[in-house]
Amino acid sequence: MDYAKDTRLGTESIPKLMLQLAVPSVIAQLINVLYNIVDRIYIGRIPEIGATALTGVGVTFPIITLVSAFSSFMGAGGAPLAAISLGKGDRKRAENILGNTFSMLILFAAALTVIFLIFKEPLLYLFGASENTITYSLQYITIYLYGTIFVQLALGLNPFISSQGQAKTAMLSVLIGAVINIVLDPIFIFVFGMGVRGAAYATVISQAVSAVWVVRFLCSRSSSIRIRRQNLRISGRIVGSIAALGVSPFIMQSTESAITIVLNHGLQSYGGDLYVGSMTIMQSVLQLLSVPISGFTQGVQPIISYNFGAQKFDRVKKTARYLIGTTFLISFGFTLTTICFPGIYGSLFTSDAGLLNLVKQILPVYMFGMLIFGLQNGCQSVFLGLGQAKISVFIALLRKVFLLIPLAIILPRFFGVMGIYWAEPIADITSATTATILFLIFFKRMLSADYLKKLL
Repeated sequence: MDYAKDTRLGTESIPKLMLQLAVPSVIAQLINVLYNIVDRIYIGRIPEIGATALTGVGVTFPIITLVSAFSSFMGAGGAPLAAISLGKGDRKRAENILGNTFSMLILFAAALTVIFLIFKEPLLYLFGASENTITYSLQYITIYLYGTIFVQLALGLNPFISSQGQAKTAMLSVLIGAVINIVLDPIFIFVFGMGVRGAAYATVISQAVSAVWVVRFLCSRSSSIRIRRQNLRISGRIVGSIAALGVSPFIMQSTESAITIVLNHGLQSYGGDLYVGSMTIMQSVLQLLSVPISGFTQGVQPIISYNFGAQKFDRVKKTARYLIGTTFLISFGFTLTTICFPGIYGSLFTSDAGLLNLVKQILPVYMFGMLIFGLQNGCQSVFLGLGQAKISVFIALLRKVFLLIPLAIILPRFFGVMGIYWAEPIADITSATTATILFLIFFKRMLSADYLKKLL
């Protein structure tokens, strides 16, 4: 096995490591978001039905998010723990974590496929579908759900490749699937005339290829930790450790479904289908911001975890400073462009004049809080890298459950439909400020051998 890839996390220059690991990870995340973004771009341009079909597919977002959230529950929870174990030189435990994650992802895939196929139609109506859009929602999500196993394995196991310092390989696993998706989308949608179904088939096929690539690599000698048969038996203790850390990213993703329910219902009540369609576009633009930040933090996080496990606390401090500073700059710079040029971003997803004019009006409001949200992204990533579950969970709950959902329900009672859009920046600014304060209070306290011993 190639052990040099992970041991360099504790020896090489931190800026050099961040560049080598973060750039491929950012590229991988940008590519990954193309699975949904490209679908929406093509669907929005289907003759005559584009705007309605786009709204219908947008309503499936909560289900897709929940499927991805369960992959993060295990992957984002297990990978940092595996990296910490590698830093301590305990490869056996790292492989136990990987094996348990693999088994749990299979179980999640089976359960999610059955549950969502049974309850898909009432759930879609709950998420904001109307009689005009339900046909397209059902067409897309039914096909997508049969590929749940591929989503779980591709997204849930890829962080374990990054955690051993092999960011380029992790990027390739995403790139292969995305290229296939981009090529197949126009062929299935327009050439074969399959419409929304074609977009779903393209997504499932591309995810299947990515999943095969990831599993094959993690079973090969090229990986410093491998999926082994003897590690597939589920251990309550190991799964408990993974779940304790994975619950934070799970909440961050899964609550998007609850948020979408609240937002779409409010938009449908106070506005109509056009406003629900605008949320699909705004969530897509928000993905364009969150994805590179997520890629950067995922690329850098193994450096924090590995050096924490090796008790090289000075390297942890230096990496954390670079990480938070960079996420802030990315967030501020990108958000500024959406505020200044909302029409450019809106035109990526629709040519419908009414929908585009609405996006021009509301996108600057919706995105305003993202100017400083990079602070929360950076701080929360550091907490996850150090295995600090409790603070990460609180921050995740604060923004979405304690702030955004109540605000989205209360504000439109006083300010109409615009109150729904204002709920997002208020929640973002409040939670980002809180996360920064918590980081300043607790960060240095966690950098100790005693805390590391309690964690493992």
